Amino acid sequence: MGYGLIIVRGTKMELIEMDVLKLGKLEGQPLKLKLIFETTLELIDKHKPDELAIEAQFFGKNVQSMLKLGRAQGVAIAAALYRDIPIFEYAPKKIKQSITGNGNASKEQVAEMLKQLLSIKELPKLLDATDGLAAAVCHFFQKSAKVPLIKTKAKKGNYSGWGAFLSENPDRVI
Repeated sequence: MGYGLIIVRGTKMELIEMDVLKLGKLEGQPLKLKLIFETTLELIDKHKPDELAIEAQFFGKNVQSMLKLGRAQGVAIAAALYRDIPIFEYAPKKIKQSITGNGNASKEQVAEMLKQLLSIKELPKLLDATDGLAAAVCHFFQKSAKVPLIKTKAKKGNYSGWGAFLSENPDRVI
């Protein structure tokens, strides 16, 4: 399981940490799920993130692999929920599209783009780490592209510019 953490300052993002949680040495799915839960809680407690972005489950041919992946994702989500962290899911194609501009990009292409975006000196050997980081960066891009939801009705009028609009609509400034 790969993960990546970024910090956002204004419109800039910086890499905090990325790595891979190696589960192969543990026997049995329950122990692997426990380690995912505990590690996710440790990362949350250490870095105090505001949100968690995760890759949504995708459809595959191997049902057993999908079940295992779904359980792992569920445990990571449960850890975030346990610490009251909001969760955002993104489809794999959405993540790749957000990072590279191509929803069918390879892991290597995503990793290279992340290397440039975050000034990473050396990419990890296991690209699962950059997969986890890609979900965080995708969330940053998606969040900054969204227009805030405005609950008040707009006043109608002719405005000479943004200054005039804002002075007549102070309740629309967030």
